[in-house]
Amino acid sequence: MSTSASKQLLIAASLANLPFGTIYAFSVLLKPMESALSLQRADMTLVFGLASIVLTAGMNIAPSLYRHLSIPRLITAASLVAATGLALTAVAESKIGLIFSYSVLFGLGGGIVFTSVQQLVNQFDFPNRGLINGYVVSLYPLGAMFGAPLMGWSIESIGLRQTLGLLAAVIGCSGVFASFLIRHTAKQSRQHKHPAMAPERMTQWPLFLRLSAVFTLAASAGLMVMSQAAGIMQAYGAGLGSALGATTLITAAIAAARIGGGWLIDRFALPHVMAAAQLWALCGAVLLSLWPSAQSALPGLAMIGMGYGLISGASAGAIAQAWPQSAFGLVASRLYIGWCLAAICLPVIAAGLYDASGNYRHAVLIAGAVNLLAMGLALRLPSLGKKAA
Repeated sequence: MSTSASKQLLIAASLANLPFGTIYAFSVLLKPMESALSLQRADMTLVFGLASIVLTAGMNIAPSLYRHLSIPRLITAASLVAATGLALTAVAESKIGLIFSYSVLFGLGGGIVFTSVQQLVNQFDFPNRGLINGYVVSLYPLGAMFGAPLMGWSIESIGLRQTLGLLAAVIGCSGVFASFLIRHTAKQSRQHKHPAMAPERMTQWPLFLRLSAVFTLAASAGLMVMSQAAGIMQAYGAGLGSALGATTLITAAIAAARIGGGWLIDRFALPHVMAAAQLWALCGAVLLSLWPSAQSALPGLAMIGMGYGLISGASAGAIAQAWPQSAFGLVASRLYIGWCLAAICLPVIAAGLYDASGNYRHAVLIAGAVNLLAMGLALRLPSLGKKAA
C-alpha cells in the first residue's frame, strides 16, 4: 500500500470516527440537559447507558451489513442516521425523546461506523498493526478531547440546542467526506479487498473470553471517568471552567494511552502490558481515595482512564495478532459487548451513589477494586507470538 493511500485511509478513518467521540464528552451535557429537561443525574446516566447498548448493537450489526453493502456507502448511511438523531436531540422535550434520538439513532450510527472503519483499516497491510489499531481506537477519546471544550464553549455562547444542531451537521458532513476519501483510496491501491465476503466464525474462545473479562473490567472503571469526568471534578471542588479543562486533559491522556497500548503490544507480552495498565489505574484510585481534593482528582481520574485506554489499544492490537485480518471486525465487535456491559454497570452505580451521597468516594473505591481484579486476570492471559503484518 502506497504512503499516499495509507495517509488518505487514516484521514478518512479520523474524519469518520472523531465526531462520534463526543459521546465520551457526555459529561459536558449533564448539567445543561438536566436543567433544560428537569432530569436527575441518574436519568442522564441512563441515557448514556442506553446509548452504549445501542452503540454496541450497531458494532455487532456492522459485520453483517458490510458483507452486502460497500463500506463507503455504509459509513455514509450510518453517519446520516446519527446526524438525524442529534438533530432530534436538539429539539427533544422529554427523557423519552432524548433516549430515542440520542441513545437509539446516534448510538446505532456510531456503532456501525466504528466497526466498519476498523474492519476497513485491517484489510490493508500496515506495518506495526498494533500501533495502527491503537490509533484507530484512540479516535473516540481524541474526539472527546476536542469536543469537550468546544461543546462547553458553544453551549455557553449559543445554547445547548444550537450546539447539538451544529454537531449533527458536522457528523453528517464528515461521514460523507470520509466515504469519498475511502473510495478514492480504493482506486489508488491495488491491495484493497472487499472485507469478509464469506461469513467468519469466532475462534479461539478461551483466549477471547479471558481477553473480554479484562477488557470489560478495565472499561467499567474507565467509562465511569469518561462519562462523568466534569461532574466528578466538580464534586471534588473544581469550578466549571476547571472541570471542562480537566475533561479535555483526561480524554487526551486516554487517547494517548490507547495509542500507547497498541504500540506496547507490538513489543511486549500481552499479560505484562495489561497487568501494568491496571496497576497504573489502581494507583490512580488509591491516590484519589487517600487524598480527595480538586488537585488530586485530575491525576487520579487520568490514571484510571489511562488504565482503560492502555487495555483498549492493547486489545485491538491483540486481535490483529491472534485472528485473521478478515475476522477483525467480527472479533472486535464481540469484544465491545464487554464495553456495553461496562457502560451500564459502574457508571450507573456511580451516578446512583452520587445522587444518594453527593460525592463519588465510594464509586472510586469500587473502581480500585475492579482494577485490582482486572490486574489479577491479566496475569493469566497467554503471551501472543508476533505475526507478520
